Amino acid sequence: MTRATADSTDIRSAQTFATDEDLLPRVLAPYKEHCRYLLAAEVSGLPGGLSRVRATFAIPESCYIDDTGHLNAVEVNIAYNQMMYYLVAKSVKERLLTGFESWTLEDFWRHQLPDILIARFASRFRRPVDPRDFLGEMEFRSVDLRSPGGRPLLTATTAYRYWDTEGGRCDGDATLAFVDIT
Repeated sequence: MTRATADSTDIRSAQTFATDEDLLPRVLAPYKEHCRYLLAAEVSGLPGGLSRVRATFAIPESCYIDDTGHLNAVEVNIAYNQMMYYLVAKSVKERLLTGFESWTLEDFWRHQLPDILIARFASRFRRPVDPRDFLGEMEFRSVDLRSPGGRPLLTATTAYRYWDTEGGRCDGDATLAFVDIT
């Protein structure tokens, strides 16, 4: 296993990028119209070639169940996916994320659905979160290049959290696998 590293003094680690109004709709294009929960997203570079996103969400109506009155596990996962896809796309575009230095946005579009997998996903619900108006944050904690059986793949550990203005809280972590990256 080889850990991909970046120079922590890279100027990109100090930059923050407001919502990319051209990129966001393209990232969300695979989702059905009523399942596009991510409204805005600000991406920041972090030291060590990592990145973070802070996002605004609204789920006016659940896409699969009657109103529960709170953010539920399925919606947490959908919101995570949208936040993660946007973070990877913006990080590729701005050259923020270790392990993706050779990727272009065209590479991201090609890999978005078939080759970016959630290998592990965990959620902890602390207090109910209002799904109609909430915030989220996700960050890459590490990105590792592996070559099991000679086929390179990137694995990434991430952490996320959601909250609302009434003290609702949910957090968790996920491990991603980026397969067929060549």
